[in-house]
Amino acid sequence: MKAPVWLKPAVLGAAAGAIALAFVGFTWGGWVTAGTATKLASEQGRTDVIAALVPICVEQSKQDPLAYQMLAQMKDVNSYQRNDLLIAAGWATMPGSTDPDRNVVKACMDQLATQF
Repeated sequence: MKAPVWLKPAVLGAAAGAIALAFVGFTWGGWVTAGTATKLASEQGRTDVIAALVPICVEQSKQDPLAYQMLAQMKDVNSYQRNDLLIAAGWATMPGSTDPDRNVVKACMDQLATQF
């Protein structure tokens, strides 16, 4: 069986078009692989959880009778020591948890810095 003369250029054109479409889609079209999509979703989920926990941390600081003393002490130390003081105060330890999350501590400290 002999293939028609037009078949070879059509197959080559379709293959070149598919390659060009994939290249354009992945570079400029915003296409991502499943692995990249999973990674981005995980990062966004983590960011959203931290954003949801920061108001709890801020509210716990407001409930502490020694909050103003602790905040005054935090102003006198370096940034990494502030985080340790916030952990020691227990504000970043969420109800039901035993240990604070460092990312929540940092975000909470940023929020507290703007409020006090």
